[in-house]
Amino acid sequence: MKKILKVIKNGIFNENPTFRLVLGTCPTLATTTSAINSVGMGAAFTFVLIGSNMVISMLKNFIPEQVRIPAYVVVIASFVTIVQLLLQAFVPSLNESLGIFIPLIVVNCIILARAESFASKNGVVASIFDGVGIGIGFTGAITIIAIIREVLGNGTIFGLSVMGAAYQPALMMILAPGGFLVFGVTMAIVNKITEKRGGKA
Repeated sequence: MKKILKVIKNGIFNENPTFRLVLGTCPTLATTTSAINSVGMGAAFTFVLIGSNMVISMLKNFIPEQVRIPAYVVVIASFVTIVQLLLQAFVPSLNESLGIFIPLIVVNCIILARAESFASKNGVVASIFDGVGIGIGFTGAITIIAIIREVLGNGTIFGLSVMGAAYQPALMMILAPGGFLVFGVTMAIVNKITEKRGGKA
């Protein structure tokens, strides 16, 4: 149990893909214009990561070394297809909002990195919980960024007004420059807090 908790905690804090490893910055900047989009993207990402980690860990001894990356991509693409079909069927508005970034999960460097560095070297249970930890870490990070951008850029959180009718939105915050600014400042704050705690969350 302690090992599982350590794996999850590592994914959320010490190897947070957004704030600590700085991976997957394209979906981070593109899908954080609203908190709803970020939660949806994070849920889709987490589902794909857990599923692909599990299958790759199960098949690691049967995948030839020479074709391991193409094999990983096929596994990941299968789970991405499942996610996209589910979104199209049950949440078409979210699927439309996220657009191309759902299919692009196939080549997301975070998922490929976990397949190569963790799932291919560890057991099924540990790989599943690695996916859980990394998924929570990624979802939490992009949701924090999205909430800040949405509040400053629209005066809302999850589409609900929180700043009142008199608030003048800083529209730059929902554009690319605002995304880079919020991402950079948030990452600096998180890393400073982590450093003060001795590099451990």
